[in-house]
Amino acid sequence: MSTDPQHHGEPAAAGQTAGQTAGKTAGTAAGKTSAESRDTPPPAGIRHKGPLELRRKAAKVTMSDRTLLDTKGPGQFVHTDPWRVLRIQSEFVEGFGALADLGPAVSVFGSARTLPGSLNYELAVEVGRQLAEAGLAVITGGGPGSMEAANKGAVQGNGVSVGLGIELPFEQGMNQWVDLGINFRYFFARKTMFVKYAQGFIVLPGGLGTLDELFEAMVLVQTRKVTSFPIVLIGTAFWSPMVEWIQSTLVSEGMMSEEDLDLLQVVDDPALAVELVVEGAARHRNPNGSGSGNGSGTSSTGGTRG
Repeated sequence: MSTDPQHHGEPAAAGQTAGQTAGKTAGTAAGKTSAESRDTPPPAGIRHKGPLELRRKAAKVTMSDRTLLDTKGPGQFVHTDPWRVLRIQSEFVEGFGALADLGPAVSVFGSARTLPGSLNYELAVEVGRQLAEAGLAVITGGGPGSMEAANKGAVQGNGVSVGLGIELPFEQGMNQWVDLGINFRYFFARKTMFVKYAQGFIVLPGGLGTLDELFEAMVLVQTRKVTSFPIVLIGTAFWSPMVEWIQSTLVSEGMMSEEDLDLLQVVDDPALAVELVVEGAARHRNPNGSGSGNGSGTSSTGGTRG
């Protein structure tokens, strides 16, 4: 029998082709198995994803690094809740850092729609000026109207004028009288700054935002989240109907206690409003001191009880 290789060319080629195909198939299967093994949980059914330990169906997840590096599209990750948590955290960090050395301060609230030259605008200017002259920083929402007026008064009184702005559909921007301004995306972060760095509130006539800030302050004092925190309303004609409704409806129907009305003082004189809040601020800084107030919001200096 001839041993000439030419007589065995086709079988050899067939064998070679079969070997290559088998090897290629085996290699593909091995590669596929290797790739799948990276995305399937180990036989025990446990996968660790950051601090999480996942089992069974919950373990069938893609690795965090892969999700990060393979992310395609126009930055959709910035719209996810974990990313929002970091953004919220950053607002608290920025706010705490900017206001930590502010010193004694009072938050002043009122309508953004108050017109320059109006009675309420001039009242807010006077309040801001007298607070500054009493050594207190003035914190407002940083917008126009009564907020602008209070910041203007603080500057005229050679005090510290702070504005805490908020992102809104109708952009207001920070008023020109703000010396230290911080803009927030989230209302709750902003509200924390209003309370944390203030020793009291002065509230001028305003709408929903003003009422929101007023009642939140009342709840925080009523629930003892903050102590010795004076809340003074300016404008008896404006605020008395609300106070009377609280008395005749909420108190009379048992929805709130009679004592809770002592959280409010209603006055017309800016000087008296500042006097009440300065006295309360002193108690706030020294709750065990010998101030003339009783810590409930009432005072011997006058003013109408809420």
